[in-house]
Amino acid sequence: MHSLAGQVFLLQLAVVVLIVAATLVALVVQARRDIMADARHRTLTTAQAFANSPGIVSALKSAHPTAALQPHAQAARKAAGVDAIIVYGLNGITLTHSDPHQIGKRVIGPYAQAATGKPFTSTFQGSLGLSVVSAVPVRAPDGSVIAIVSVPVTVESVQHRVNRQLPVLFGGAATALVVAAGGSALVSRRLRRQTHGLGATEMTRMYEHHDAVLHAVREGVLIVGDGRRLLLANDEARRLLDLPTDAEQRRVTDLGLAEDLTALLVSDRPATDEVYLAGDRLLAVNKRLTAPHGPVGSVVTLRDTTELRIVAGRAEVARERLRLLYDAGLRIGTTLDVKRTAEELAEVAVPRFADIVTVELLDPVLRGEECSRAADGITELRRSAVAGLDTDRLLNPLGKLIRFVPDHPVSMALADGRPFLVGALNASGGWLAQDPERARRILEHGIHSLLVVPLRARGVVLGAVEFWRAKDSQPFEDEDVSFGEELAARAALCIDNARRYTREHTMAVTLQHSLLPRGLPEQSALDVAYRYLPAQAGVGGDWFDVIPLSGTRVALVVGDVVGHGLHAAATMGRLRTAVHNFAGLDLPVEELLVRLDELVAQIDAEEIAAAEDGQSMITGATCQYAVYDPTSGRLALATAGHPGPAVVRPDGTVDLLQLPVSPPLGLGAGLPVETAELTVPEGSRLVLFTDGLIEDRTRDLDAGLEALRHALSGPARTPEATCTAVVQAMLSDRPRDDIALLVARTCRLGPDQVAEWDVPRDPAAVGPVRAACARRLTEWGLEEVTFTAELVLSELITNAVRYGGEPIAVRLLRTVPLSGPGAGSLIFEVSDGSSTSPRLRRAKDTDEGGRGLFLVARLAERWGTRYTPTGKVIWAEQPLHGGAAPEAAGVGDILLDQWDDTAL
Repeated sequence: MHSLAGQVFLLQLAVVVLIVAATLVALVVQARRDIMADARHRTLTTAQAFANSPGIVSALKSAHPTAALQPHAQAARKAAGVDAIIVYGLNGITLTHSDPHQIGKRVIGPYAQAATGKPFTSTFQGSLGLSVVSAVPVRAPDGSVIAIVSVPVTVESVQHRVNRQLPVLFGGAATALVVAAGGSALVSRRLRRQTHGLGATEMTRMYEHHDAVLHAVREGVLIVGDGRRLLLANDEARRLLDLPTDAEQRRVTDLGLAEDLTALLVSDRPATDEVYLAGDRLLAVNKRLTAPHGPVGSVVTLRDTTELRIVAGRAEVARERLRLLYDAGLRIGTTLDVKRTAEELAEVAVPRFADIVTVELLDPVLRGEECSRAADGITELRRSAVAGLDTDRLLNPLGKLIRFVPDHPVSMALADGRPFLVGALNASGGWLAQDPERARRILEHGIHSLLVVPLRARGVVLGAVEFWRAKDSQPFEDEDVSFGEELAARAALCIDNARRYTREHTMAVTLQHSLLPRGLPEQSALDVAYRYLPAQAGVGGDWFDVIPLSGTRVALVVGDVVGHGLHAAATMGRLRTAVHNFAGLDLPVEELLVRLDELVAQIDAEEIAAAEDGQSMITGATCQYAVYDPTSGRLALATAGHPGPAVVRPDGTVDLLQLPVSPPLGLGAGLPVETAELTVPEGSRLVLFTDGLIEDRTRDLDAGLEALRHALSGPARTPEATCTAVVQAMLSDRPRDDIALLVARTCRLGPDQVAEWDVPRDPAAVGPVRAACARRLTEWGLEEVTFTAELVLSELITNAVRYGGEPIAVRLLRTVPLSGPGAGSLIFEVSDGSSTSPRLRRAKDTDEGGRGLFLVARLAERWGTRYTPTGKVIWAEQPLHGGAAPEAAGVGDILLDQWDDTAL
């Protein structure tokens, strides 16, 4: 109701109510007047008709005039619809009346005029009340008045007739009021929609603001209506287009504007920031059509962009520089390779900032080291990246070590530690003096400007980047220096990250290589080949080992430490050393893994105790340990969280062994480790590997195992050829994890290489066994070592007979190396039923015994004890160096050394 539409509605409604009320009053008054006139006319007519009716004179002159006239008067009254027909004599006596009680009474009233013969109509208070009365004289035939006929109609009757018309009048008034109010409401609604519910004051203020804003804005506004007439133009539009004062309501084509701008204004197409020339001004024109949301026409805005072109150009350059810095952040440093990062810097700056970019780095940086010289003493840099150059002979080639003269821009930039700008190369004496002939070719090629920016990060000088511009490109300006410095700073940080990674990676690789096997040991049980492939992402903790054991047995080890980096490599070295030590004790495979699990748990406990921030690095590792015995072909295996090996049989079939898997190392919690034992045929290939070989981002474990089975199947191959085939089939382009692959082809000792004897527990049995040993050595062609062998074997058998338990057995093994110039070895094994292990000690001068093991240790290259389920085995190994053996005199000297000459 506060809006203009509401106020108009109330005003219209009030006017309608007043009109309807006035009309209603007028109608009521008019109806009353009409009814009163009708009453006068009816009473007069009725009175005249009754007064002139036939027989009335005779009735009046009769003896009983009332009896004669009363019935006729009542009938006429009813027929005429009046209240009474009264007949008076000239004496005023009532002869007829509607009220019988009034008959015979004298009437008092203004009847004198009627008595004179003149009819009249009047309103007065009579016997029936206030009434309209008409009186007419009754004339005799001679024209004299003999009576008066009076016909009254009461005002009450008149009002009753008016009241019967009032409902119709009020109904019509109400209907008119409703119709008028509905029309006013519709008009007000439309008005409210068009005025958006604003009040008169608000609309006045709005139009005042509209005019103020329209003519105060710094943007021209034109409204073109139907018929291509200019309906409105603000002051700015008049100024920009130089419009005449009477431009409004004129056709656009008559305003004298440029043809292209006129064509746009009279067309039916919209426009967005289209540029048009108006005099000496460059205008940005926007046009929008008002239909269908308004009347046919268009609204045009004009903006003077003449002064903004330079600012817009600078803003566009700034936006392009920001986009370039953003792209540089995404494209530089995608790898941790120093040279590749330098190449990315050169590639991202061409051609958006420079036409040619070269990057020179210090040699120590390329190796991951820091430069030890001061920046002002650096004159040698190696070109590491070039981009934007169409010929390799124009500038110094990639990889060349460049020695800059002291006045060269690169030397100046490094010495000052800030960018060096050369706007015109042909005027730079230091640059021309570096290589005059090459400088001439560069200038002829069109290269004319140079910006050198040092590469520094974390206080370390890394090198310099050179931005070159050629041909039609603008020379470098001072505004380009800050951008080049920002770009170089971001790239320098990435290069320094790559340098530090290179240093750490080199250290880790060096450590890892120092911890891995340098070669394969000499042994006669397995023909072994291996592959070790480090991951592309960094140094891992995979390792493998081939460890010769006593009795020609060989241990195969494959392990994997979770993670990458120095921690994983160092942990791998500790575990590999521990495996070597445990294997040297001839521990069973399951016991070795239990000991290794305890070691990893101890390492984890030490890490947790030493952690200062509460975040320790828990060691996660898996290991697989297998021992192969070539005398029996038995293979004992145990695994701790590691995938089982594959066995390729001589016929080419592949078995992926499903071993009982124990938890990874460090998680066993003292639980026993299950062992699997099987006999493998001679010529079978044992394939041990780490999970990096079969697991990849493109395949799961089952698919990897199936691919490995397919790569191993087929005709018999050497271990070396098997490694090559597996790597070619299984290796991805960028392996995520280290890969250790160990392939061993089994060999068996023939019956002619093994000799066994059972020995009773009797000192007298030593001699026959020693003699049998001598005969077997003679059969093997080893007569030269017979004396030493008899002595060693005699001491071992005597020790078993004296201190051991039954059963006692002797086994003599002769091994032949699978490859190499070695002559093999001779192995003595004496087993007994006792678990007591002898130990080496120096005998006292007064002791009668205690020198047997000492002699064995001096005569044999290796000796030791290993336990079996039924006792122990004392063994000694003597190498066969071309069949040579210690001479008897040498043995005597060894024996004599056990006593002191002065003591004797």
